[in-house]
Amino acid sequence: MAQFYDSISRTFNEYLLIPNKTTKQCYVNNIDLKTPLVKFKKGEEPDISLNVPFVSAIMQSVSNDSLAIALARSGGLSFIYSSQSIESQVAMVKKVKKFKAGFVVSDSNLKPDNTLEEVLEIRNTSGHSTIAITDNGLSNGKLLGIVTGRDYRVSRDNLQKKVSEFMTPIEKLITGSDLISLKEANDIIWDHKLNCLPIIENNGNLKYLVFRKDYDEHKDNPEELLDNEKRLVVGAGINTRDYEERVPALVEAGADVLCIDSSDGFSEWQEDTIKYIKQKYGDKVKVGAGNVVDKEGFAFLVNAGADFIKIGIGGGSICITREQKGIGRGQATAVTEVSRARDEYLKETGIYIPLCSDGGIVHDYHIVLALAMGADFVMMGRYFARFDESPTKVIKLGNNYVKEYWGEGSNRARNWQRYDASEDRGMKFEEGVDSYVPYAGKLKDNLDKTLTKIKSTMCSCGSLTIDQLQKSARITLVSSTSIIEGGAHDVILKEKTDF
Repeated sequence: MAQFYDSISRTFNEYLLIPNKTTKQCYVNNIDLKTPLVKFKKGEEPDISLNVPFVSAIMQSVSNDSLAIALARSGGLSFIYSSQSIESQVAMVKKVKKFKAGFVVSDSNLKPDNTLEEVLEIRNTSGHSTIAITDNGLSNGKLLGIVTGRDYRVSRDNLQKKVSEFMTPIEKLITGSDLISLKEANDIIWDHKLNCLPIIENNGNLKYLVFRKDYDEHKDNPEELLDNEKRLVVGAGINTRDYEERVPALVEAGADVLCIDSSDGFSEWQEDTIKYIKQKYGDKVKVGAGNVVDKEGFAFLVNAGADFIKIGIGGGSICITREQKGIGRGQATAVTEVSRARDEYLKETGIYIPLCSDGGIVHDYHIVLALAMGADFVMMGRYFARFDESPTKVIKLGNNYVKEYWGEGSNRARNWQRYDASEDRGMKFEEGVDSYVPYAGKLKDNLDKTLTKIKSTMCSCGSLTIDQLQKSARITLVSSTSIIEGGAHDVILKEKTDF
């Protein structure tokens, strides 16, 4: 007969945290939320860590380039959705990598004999107002000058006017050597009140541009998640169907980490995908896998070579896998069991496998519960779909402003590539719904509030880091009546006002 589990499948909503002693060191600004993203040996540092424990879901209605930029600037990571052409996904990855780089390879370049009309065309198509003028019109040509919006007046200048007539020539430019550090470059910018500093090689060829705005923006976003070249970090979703074509293109585009998007990770298709990546790239390319809900699924994907494991089946707000197929497990129970398996694996091998809790988050404190139960970070879709930076438009529905939000398993997304149990190129039934979420404004404003709540909760738990929280948190089951007791009750609420 079938195997039965004695334990009840439980959700985050069935638990509360018991306070620990709050020491004088436990205040919000002293909490460190840095967490590993990919596996590492005990005593060593992971190749990639998150500054805040958030990644955005691999979904059409959530993770595009604009959301990826906003989240990376706040310390988290987006996985650009894979249910699109390889070319369009690659373009999104490239936009994120080029958004802010410290040392920026110039994308907008012209020759001295080009015209003002061509300058305006570049400005209109790329949005770049600073254009490098080189001898061959390439990013690595000999630098002859720079054109900015201050060098011409559209209302008065002839559109056929040559660039050589109005550019700021190299003789009047302050430049930096290709041997200087980013800090030294920023010091030159500040000392000379520049907006842009060209970095040139000994032979006079342009190598990089350094912009004042990048320095200012970094000061406003101190938790920015950056790679070794000071570019934003970005992930990309992949599937188990076209990975041999998609993975090389994404790696070439600069994706820092990949993640297999699938409703069920305990499959030979995922094993094949991971092994292909590891055989082709070794440890240079990191790939997460999932989703699983038990120790057997965890062990299977770890043995295949996964760099992190995603936990959760059917717990997302737009996911109806449990309804349609009867497959899944309560998220709290799944996270707890897989975390125990991870800890056992660490004792046996000395290798730590980070865990991602995907789904089941309703309230902000559920994030702390997921972390306390062993997850290293959480993946969320509904949470991020509400913001300006997500791909969908703001719509007025009745008296409320909302944004559209649909699952990858819905008929709207038609992401059949994430389902491995059929050879058909299509979907016979839905595992996700098409819906709306309340519009919430900018990502940073909302994320800052959520992070403050998380840090405040960790203070009450007496924990300064996620690692401490996992080791010392105390958790209790709650009854249905105590859940009611936990909210406002037996009073007449006043209308809320913003403050």
